[in-house]
Amino acid sequence: MFLTDGSTGIVNRFLDAMVPPRAVYAHCDIPCGIYDPHDAQIAALTVLRMDQLIGELAAPPMDAKSEDRAQYVSKLARYTAVKELHSERVKAEVRVIWGDYFTPDLAKANPQVHDVTWKILKQASKTRQSTSTADAQELVRLVQEFSELFWITKGAKTRRQPSMQKSGGEIVYPVGAA
Repeated sequence: MFLTDGSTGIVNRFLDAMVPPRAVYAHCDIPCGIYDPHDAQIAALTVLRMDQLIGELAAPPMDAKSEDRAQYVSKLARYTAVKELHSERVKAEVRVIWGDYFTPDLAKANPQVHDVTWKILKQASKTRQSTSTADAQELVRLVQEFSELFWITKGAKTRRQPSMQKSGGEIVYPVGAA
């Protein structure tokens, strides 16, 4: 029998009274223990690349054909949409690691993580508001700093390696025990 009249709440309360649920404790929604700032770094490099592409995009002359103007507007819209998406992705990735992974003890041992996280969130918002490659490069730098902090808490040494992406830049990788 399917309960569709709102009585499921009554049934659930009855079952909870008969077999009380036990408390479960975890540091995140799903205690998988798998965190990695790599996606945030790739997203930050994508923001940088989109700003580079926007900067390279030549506006059509006033007497341009309508299809040339449409192509320009289409490219600008796509680059901007991707930049916005990846700015938000940086924020989401960093928020999850900061909120779910950094326990009070880890944050106490690395107190700068709060300031770096705050700066990343503000800088990612700034990159949404502008097309400045300098703003995007600062976002990349902050995410790299966050990545290094993260890997330190895992007991890993890090190295920066060229990203090999068209945007340039580097990616922070763990390289073994500290």
